[in-house]
Amino acid sequence: MAKSLKEWVGSDVARVKNKPLKWLSEENFFRDPSRAVFSDTEYMFSPADGIIVYQQEVHPADCIVDIKGKAYSLRGAMQDDGLDEPCLVIGIFMTMYDVHVNRIPFPGQLSYRLLEPIGTFNAPMLALEQSLIDDGAVECANAGYLHSNQRMLNRVYSPFLGQHYYVLQIADYDVDCITPFNLGQNVHLGQNRRFSQIRFGSQVDLIVPLSERWRFELLQETSAHVEAGVDPLIKISPKARA
Repeated sequence: MAKSLKEWVGSDVARVKNKPLKWLSEENFFRDPSRAVFSDTEYMFSPADGIIVYQQEVHPADCIVDIKGKAYSLRGAMQDDGLDEPCLVIGIFMTMYDVHVNRIPFPGQLSYRLLEPIGTFNAPMLALEQSLIDDGAVECANAGYLHSNQRMLNRVYSPFLGQHYYVLQIADYDVDCITPFNLGQNVHLGQNRRFSQIRFGSQVDLIVPLSERWRFELLQETSAHVEAGVDPLIKISPKARA
């Protein structure tokens, strides 16, 4: 269940932090624990285990976070200059202590594409991880990797909502490998089903275009630690019609 950053570091991280790096990278990192699969279309669940580093409503051209004077926007993140819908975006940073299997937040038809490389090399994510684990602080100034690293854009069309939403996966520099479990396109997946894994270290953004029909309400605090398929991030309710 969702925990504050301090509580998660003091419990889950403390149990394994002094383990050898080889064990952490080979045994702990590749865990895929058995979890109950929830199905509740009043909620969008977390697509990833990790720490919420930002969450807000933005226009695609607006700045989500300012990284040393350089704005990070949805248009840049998704490499889509034509994107013009206001969206709700939630960024989840996955540390080396997290499960790296990603799950579908809301049922629908999944398609995906690997975006064109932005830079020659992926930038490391270690600085942000250290500020989270060691200092207990979300320091987005350390998130320079958002401007350059390899990413996969997953688009999910929900017949229930009558719209699409996105799951953007961003890989670390050590091993730039995002691995879909099903290579087919437009495959229907149930809520909270496993669909992909990122190796090693990573971030996952949930991006939901705003709707005239549905209200999307944030449920978790920024800096909270959440688990994929377990913790709801957004409550969905119909808007009252005039």
